[in-house]
Amino acid sequence: MRWLEVRRHSLTKKGTARGRGSHLSAEGVALARLVGASLGPFARVVTSASPRAVETALAMGFAVDDAVELPSGYVPGEVEHHQQWRWPRPYSAYAELLGRGGGLPAVAEAYRVAWTGVVEAVPEGAAALVVCHGGGIEPGWWPACRTPTTGRGARRLGTATARAWTLRTAALSACSFVGRRLGPN
Repeated sequence: MRWLEVRRHSLTKKGTARGRGSHLSAEGVALARLVGASLGPFARVVTSASPRAVETALAMGFAVDDAVELPSGYVPGEVEHHQQWRWPRPYSAYAELLGRGGGLPAVAEAYRVAWTGVVEAVPEGAAALVVCHGGGIEPGWWPACRTPTTGRGARRLGTATARAWTLRTAALSACSFVGRRLGPN
């Protein structure tokens, strides 16, 4: 079995301190260090190309093997920026939105393909880490974790930011939440 852990980037600077690329704040670095101390080892670490995702992995104590472009899950007219944090049942809402078509299913598929490729690249018995973004994790998570036989999987789970998967026969399975969102960042 192979393992994949997906984490949202840590806390970022706000206001004029945000600058270009949205870098981590001092609090974000400290939080990433704290979380990273309890994780690993990872045979492969992949982040989005955004500086805040790369900085999160580094602050967690992990060298980055690759940085990839991932689409935003905030699709105009479908999901606005951080809108999912206000939904009482976010994964049920994503299931409904994904069923409607539009641009969100393409986002979900891009994340599923990226995550599957990352975990397939590690040896049997090893783990990989992906650091990316809220708004993309949520729609990517739902279809990746549907059970192949029933198609179910969108029960109320909140807006957790850490997920772990196992990979069996090229299908992501055994999804579990191993953390929670620590702030509205």
